[in-house]
Amino acid sequence: MIAHVINPGSSSVKLACADIQPSENAALPGQLRLTLTRTEVPLKGPPGERDLAALVQAVLEASADWPSPAAVVARGGWLGQVAAGTYRVTPELAEYALQQSRDGLGAALALHVGEARGVPALVVDPQSVNELLPEARVTGVRGLTREARFHALNARVVARRAAHEVGLRLQDARVVVAHLGATTSVTAFDRGRAIDTSGSGPDGGPMGALQAGPLPTSTLLQLAAGRPQADVLRQLSAESGFLALTGSANLKELEAREATDPAVQAATTAFVHQACKAIGEQCGALPARPDALALTGGAARWEAVVDRIERRLSWIAPVIIVPGELELEALAEGAGRVLLGLEPPRDWIPPHPAPEPLR
Repeated sequence: MIAHVINPGSSSVKLACADIQPSENAALPGQLRLTLTRTEVPLKGPPGERDLAALVQAVLEASADWPSPAAVVARGGWLGQVAAGTYRVTPELAEYALQQSRDGLGAALALHVGEARGVPALVVDPQSVNELLPEARVTGVRGLTREARFHALNARVVARRAAHEVGLRLQDARVVVAHLGATTSVTAFDRGRAIDTSGSGPDGGPMGALQAGPLPTSTLLQLAAGRPQADVLRQLSAESGFLALTGSANLKELEAREATDPAVQAATTAFVHQACKAIGEQCGALPARPDALALTGGAARWEAVVDRIERRLSWIAPVIIVPGELELEALAEGAGRVLLGLEPPRDWIPPHPAPEPLR
């Protein structure tokens, strides 16, 4: 089974031809076998809606020599609060995603490339997936609720792989996934549902390469006093963390400096401490002990950090390491589960009333 995979970013559109084969383990039918042929379409700047026709043509040209696909699949954008899964892309879905943010470009690309190839278009686990328990959404301030903004696409595929590592299907497992990179999030999966999360960016999660991590409310108010909201949000999500404490957000560089640089040593100790606290918090969100803990993102390649986290938390559950990001794999697997009949595709229903665009 062949699927063409599209994942737009700020500097390139990542593409893959995915050869998807069924699982060899009857007990774990979701453990699909993938072979990815990758390429990229470089961009001169963040893509926008006006670039759509040129990007569609560029994607078609870059994938012209690949085998014909059974589907085209892309990363979804903000589609309102939706359940996890693989969604059919309709013109209405693609237009809505484009209106909400640049991250919705993937759906439109999949739709037009799918039309050119004569196959259906799909998106997998849109960024607005929200399956939090009702009690996880409540705050102590009337009228204010928590939202599920985390690394939904990568966290779910990592949760699935961690469940498989301990011999379970995702829908039978309890897994806590810590995505640790430039930004971070820690999410509790109960039987396949993301029931709670630390959040990511300015909304929560431990410190990251660029992300501030939790701040006391009084300190946050001092930071924000007299400043535009956009400036504060940018500082919390893109100008803090390791960058602010050490002058660098390059995790490979920081790993090399750790042995001799006291600033990196202090920041790393705080990072490990915050990550362990956040993972423990999400373990407490589950109704029973987790079957596995999973570490992913760029920091999961930092061996000393991974070792410290594992030594502190392995008494809870096995710690599974899935370094980097598996977004192309997640998209391919989502398409594969539909194409192989393991789960039905979902139909998107527009939210009413429509939220304000996130631009």
